[in-house]
Amino acid sequence: MSPVTAGVLQLLALIAALALAYRPLGDYMARVYSSEKHYKPEKWIYKAIGANPSAEMRWPAYLRGVLAFSAVSVLFLYALQRLQGSLPGSLGFVSIDPDQAFNTAASFVANTNWQSYAGEQAMGHVVQTGGLAVQNFVSAAVGMAVAVALVRGFARSRTGELGNFWSDLVRGTVRILLPISVIGALILVACGVIQNFAGIHEVGRFLGGTQQWNGGAVASQEVIKELGTNGGGYFNANSAHPFENPTPFSNLFEIFLILVIPFALTRTFGRMVGNLRQGYAILATMATIWLGFTALMMWTEFAHHGPAFDIAGGAMEGKETRFGVAGSSIFAVATTLTSTGAVNSFHSSYTGFGGGIAMLGMQLGEIAPGGVGSGLYGMLIMAIIAVFIAGLMVGRTPEYLGKKIGTRQIKLAACYILITPALVLCFTAAAMALPTPGNSMANPGAHGFSEILYAYTSGANNNGSAFAGLNADTQWFNSTIGIAMLLGRFLPIVFVLALAGSLAEQQPVPETAGTLRTDKPLYAGLLVGTIVIITGLTYFPALALGPLAEGLAS
Repeated sequence: MSPVTAGVLQLLALIAALALAYRPLGDYMARVYSSEKHYKPEKWIYKAIGANPSAEMRWPAYLRGVLAFSAVSVLFLYALQRLQGSLPGSLGFVSIDPDQAFNTAASFVANTNWQSYAGEQAMGHVVQTGGLAVQNFVSAAVGMAVAVALVRGFARSRTGELGNFWSDLVRGTVRILLPISVIGALILVACGVIQNFAGIHEVGRFLGGTQQWNGGAVASQEVIKELGTNGGGYFNANSAHPFENPTPFSNLFEIFLILVIPFALTRTFGRMVGNLRQGYAILATMATIWLGFTALMMWTEFAHHGPAFDIAGGAMEGKETRFGVAGSSIFAVATTLTSTGAVNSFHSSYTGFGGGIAMLGMQLGEIAPGGVGSGLYGMLIMAIIAVFIAGLMVGRTPEYLGKKIGTRQIKLAACYILITPALVLCFTAAAMALPTPGNSMANPGAHGFSEILYAYTSGANNNGSAFAGLNADTQWFNSTIGIAMLLGRFLPIVFVLALAGSLAEQQPVPETAGTLRTDKPLYAGLLVGTIVIITGLTYFPALALGPLAEGLAS
């Protein structure tokens, strides 16, 4: 069987698995967020934190809950890292430096999981399991809660209430993420992923020195790393490490975990707004972009441009032989079109166009299907922009799901889509203009520029994957990427919740003959075009200086 055929079969198997999970998982999540019942373990949590789960919140109160919880999480994780040297289970590792502790705390709380350190050489069991793994759960649950709040904004009328943040946070963690993670961890252990609290072992002598390997609760962290679209690896090699991702089956299963909740949330959206066809339209948009990017990536990486590629069967540099070009390409697209950031290969070693495809996937806003929660609310923002553009074309006041898209709504949507590109491009420009940051580049010219552009694109879009080649463990990059991650996560959430509140206050507009049907293929095509055009206009000059220049020169 040829590598291309094997890759196509892997892709078909993945699509079939996602299709089987779509309806039951989507309907289950809709029931979770619509239920008025609180389970006993959830009541214990509410009592411990002093929250009333039945109290409805308007958008400012919902936002205060998001920001307060996230601020406490940053402080807790920062303190845990700074105290690591005094904690049991630290494996002898010293406390983390202040700039790196800030970067890591911001990264995991913002659902980015950018890592400028080697996990097996820096973090002990307490920080890995009690700090990082916990944030993998709750940061994903925060994203899901914000998405559900926006969906309620569309579904409700003549009220500014969006639900209860604490209830949404706890339910997302306890009823959705935890059960799937337990099952997924058992499957990964069966595949060969390790799960223990062993110490450091010397495994042999190589070139006059010894190699040391850590144990760790890897399977339990690996599953939520992918399921919650987090991406931070237990080991520096991330999902290329055999302790995290040992077989082609585990590789395909981890891709499934990355994509299953973001895709299924479109069903949840359709169910909660009372129109499943609207959910299918959003699903079709996401799937079209995802399949298009996957096909482009596989074609780019399989293309033969010389004798070395001919012998290897494709661009195998930087890729694990047990996954090959196909398994690596599908993983790379899944992880950059979501906010996962996990890697089973090194994107810096991809062809010029292949690296550009991975970068563009993040620059789209990671909405196809995007992160857990963040992908849905990002796509709904783009849906509002597309409706507005359509309204300008025909001279009508735009409407979406029975809500008028007026001046306030379009201003909030515009702020949402502008904030992340502004962070990426301004920080990249500053890093290229100043003398010190440029010293961290391992490559000159277009590829070196791509390293820095990718780093800030990954940070501000809350992805977390690294292009490799850039030494990001410096005070400049730890500090600026940390700031980009926090602003890139929470400023958009401010605009999303404000938009949700303004929509919930509206009275529904009756559908007329002139209303744009947003559940039809024509609208899905308009939405795809809007996403590509807006992203292209924003990032094309920067892409032309980096991956496009490199690809055309090769």
